[in-house]
Amino acid sequence: MERWADTVHTARQILAENIKALRSQKDWSQEALAFEAGLHRTFVAHVERGVRNISIDNIERLATALGTTPGALLADRD
Repeated sequence: MERWADTVHTARQILAENIKALRSQKDWSQEALAFEAGLHRTFVAHVERGVRNISIDNIERLATALGTTPGALLADRD
């Protein structure tokens, strides 16, 4: 029997993919995004890999830096 997490994108995966895609569109490094959001580069790297839990406050910081909304970062584009 397949687990739910094996068959759908989790919010963490969706967030990671959206952040990475928007960062790439801006041609920013993880370090540049981290600087703009006031976060550490390794934190951004962990979020993009989906291995770090993230607070709503930091989602908002990343969204603002990327010129989007927290809701857009969490929207499944598939």
